[in-house]
Amino acid sequence: MPDFQHLLLFIAAGWLLNLTPGPDVLYIVTHSLRAGARAGIVAGLGITAGCFVHIFAAAVGVGALLATSATAFTVLKWIGAAYLLWIGARILLSRAPQASTDLAAVAAAEAPKPLKTIFMGGFWTNVLNPKVAIFFLAFVPQFIAPGTENKALAFVLLGVLFNLNAIPVNSGWALAAAWMARRDAVQRGMHWLDRAAGAMFIAFGLKLAFTDNPAN
Repeated sequence: MPDFQHLLLFIAAGWLLNLTPGPDVLYIVTHSLRAGARAGIVAGLGITAGCFVHIFAAAVGVGALLATSATAFTVLKWIGAAYLLWIGARILLSRAPQASTDLAAVAAAEAPKPLKTIFMGGFWTNVLNPKVAIFFLAFVPQFIAPGTENKALAFVLLGVLFNLNAIPVNSGWALAAAWMARRDAVQRGMHWLDRAAGAMFIAFGLKLAFTDNPAN
């Protein structure tokens, strides 16, 4: 394990990385805008659960396999890209709400997604992205002291710490988006925000589809 100074550096770096917009943040913000802070927080918890899969998989060698095997990386990459494209297409093709400046009325007119569905959507958004596994393999070992006896255990502990630190950041994204959704200007532009979110999911999916295996 790192000393206290390096541990603080690890925590700070983790917060900065979690503040960086990406498909996970977009997933949280989209659900918060449409269904409120609780939906966004649940979306973030689903993403956190997906990160735990990558952490434990990397600790037992699956992450290393993705980093070195072109076939394994490509299969997961295309599945993840297809999933992001599917989410984006669903949002883009969703029916525009009736003209209204009352977001609560619009939300009431639509069938809300169950929180379990939102959670699992966040989970799969993260799990099906092989870049997350590669990230953990590249980032976490930098903070493991060379003389550490059980490096796999140290990797898991740091990965768990990274994940727990991500929860308040993800919740902050959810709360900020839910607050924005109450603004009149945002309410009037919800249809266009949905379209922008759908386009961004498709862009993230295409970006993932054309990502090369880091081992190449």
